[in-house]
Amino acid sequence: MALYTTEVLVIGVKNWGNADKIVTLLSPEYGKITAAAYGCRRPKSPLASSMQLFSWLDVQLSRGERMDTIRQCEHKGFFAGLYEDLTAMAYGSFIAEFAKELCSEDEPQAEIYQTLLKILPCLTKNNPRICAVASAYQIFEYTGCQLHYDKCTLCGTKITGDAYFNPQQGGVLCDECSGHKAHNFSASLRAFITNMLLLDWDNPPKFQVKGADLVAAEQILLNYIQGLIGKPFKSLAFIKQVTQLNNMARNIKR
Repeated sequence: MALYTTEVLVIGVKNWGNADKIVTLLSPEYGKITAAAYGCRRPKSPLASSMQLFSWLDVQLSRGERMDTIRQCEHKGFFAGLYEDLTAMAYGSFIAEFAKELCSEDEPQAEIYQTLLKILPCLTKNNPRICAVASAYQIFEYTGCQLHYDKCTLCGTKITGDAYFNPQQGGVLCDECSGHKAHNFSASLRAFITNMLLLDWDNPPKFQVKGADLVAAEQILLNYIQGLIGKPFKSLAFIKQVTQLNNMARNIKR
């Protein structure tokens, strides 16, 4: 029975059997790990408090044919604030699901891992919707799947002003390469996405966000994810439910 230890973030949790869980872990050295946590749903289990979404752990695992098994773990921290803020929790779930779907097993994911450690605390301190959009754009940088936003994806010409955008062709296209198609990618939207890509999570800058640009950046992102993954994210339904609850609460206050 081969044992190994690693630092991880819990990015997925699913109940299994009567007292177990299947958890998805993200490790800087091993990438995505799917592991069984036997008996962790029993109150006296030493794993009970650790097998929760957003737990930050040092774990010892044993290799298995179908999946690994968590033998023991030690808490490094827990982003408890996400459980106290339903909106932050919803967008945090999206970020976790995004990482779960894009990361590969047995492939180091140090950049994505470190990015998540910086992003998750920001969800309760800054606008979680913008944080979620920014995190997805940044994580794409480490996957080899990033679209082009500031240079023509075909000829490399630097884009100035409004342009045409086609994710199937890799991103933004200059007028000549697009065949002079109608512009659907504004200069302000490009500037917003650029700000997202360059956002420093240690010192988040203050900048103006147009609602239309945020919606457009979200739509580009979600359409692209849908095309890559081929299925809707469960966390999007959670975000929708929380948004409806927040709207109801605001209407009651009026």
